[in-house]
Amino acid sequence: MPEQRGRQHHRERISEALKEEIGAILEGELGDPRLGLCYVNEILLAPDGKSARVFIHVEGGESDVRETLEAVTNAKGFIRRELLVRLGKKHVPELYFVVDRSGELGSRIDELLGRIKKRTKKTPTP
Repeated sequence: MPEQRGRQHHRERISEALKEEIGAILEGELGDPRLGLCYVNEILLAPDGKSARVFIHVEGGESDVRETLEAVTNAKGFIRRELLVRLGKKHVPELYFVVDRSGELGSRIDELLGRIKKRTKKTPTP
């Protein structure tokens, strides 16, 4: 049975509100020195609304990414409590933080496509 439009729209609004609030918390309210420069790219809310996967983009090297992910994961309880207060909801989904590597993958795809274009230009057509 297809999902109702109202329910889907509600999930999208909640995802957007979570994205904005978690972004604000990451930018200014966490005092962990391990936390690097990061921002929330996307939030995927489960259909039942009980869990959410938070994709964060971290600037820096692999060690910075690892430390930032560890800091954010350790602050998960604080972030959820802040979301309860700010959003005024009875329930905030369980948060799972994931490093978003879509930018790296996109640049790799662009690089490969550029190589293919160069090869096709170099090979003469009969």
